[in-house]
Amino acid sequence: MPTNSNLPNRRSIRLKNYDYSQKGSYFITIVTQNRKHLFGKIEDGKMILSSVGRIVEEEWLNTIQLRPNVSLGEFIIMPDHMHMIVTITTQVEKKDNDEWIHSNPKSPSHTIGAIIRGFKGASTKKINLFLNSSRSGESQFTPSPRTGESLFAPAAPSPESLFAPSPRTGESLFAPSYNKIFQRNYYEHIIRNQRDYIRIEKYIIDNPRNWKKKKKKKLNLKSED
Repeated sequence: MPTNSNLPNRRSIRLKNYDYSQKGSYFITIVTQNRKHLFGKIEDGKMILSSVGRIVEEEWLNTIQLRPNVSLGEFIIMPDHMHMIVTITTQVEKKDNDEWIHSNPKSPSHTIGAIIRGFKGASTKKINLFLNSSRSGESQFTPSPRTGESLFAPAAPSPESLFAPSPRTGESLFAPSYNKIFQRNYYEHIIRNQRDYIRIEKYIIDNPRNWKKKKKKKLNLKSED
C-alpha cells in the first residue's frame, strides 16, 4: 500500500482499554487476502471497479441502513485494499445479551470492530454467492440500487476473466472453493481533530492518482478485535 509521511501511523492494532463504541471518527484500512487485486484496476489515475469491487461498495454503503448510529465519510476502494472514514455519531447503550438476542438479531456490539466484521462478513458472503452463480452460468445482471448499472457493466471484468489464470502467476484470482476475500484484521486510526480529518480525507481522495507514484507495502494483519 502507498505510504504517506503526512498520514497517521496505522501500525498499532487497537489501543488498549480504548472504548471503540464511543462517539468519534475513525480512519480504517482493510486489505484483500494475499494482496490480490480483486476489486478492480487503476486507469489514468481513476479506480475502475470490478464486479466484486461493486459488491463491496454497495455493502459498505448499506452500513448506514443497518446501523443508524453511524455515518460514512470519504472512502475509496483500491485494487487490493480499501480506505474509509466512519463516524460513530451516537454511542449505543449496552444491553444484556439475552435481551438483545430476542429483540434484535444483530450483534449486541457497536464497536468499530463489530462494524468492520459485519461489513467484511456480509461482503464475503455476497461475493461468494455471486461467484458461485457465475460458475454455474447464472449471470447476475441485476442493476445496482445506487447506480442503476449491472454488475457486468462494460467497465467490469467478465465472469470468465475472474477465473482465468494470471499471466504472471498462473493462478486464478478465485479458487473453485469458498473464497476468503479479506485479511483477517484491519488498520485503524482515531481521528483526533478537524485538521487530522481533512488530511486523511485528502489522502483517500488522492489514493488512485498516487497509486503508481509510491511504493507498495505489504500489510500483514494480525488478530481481529
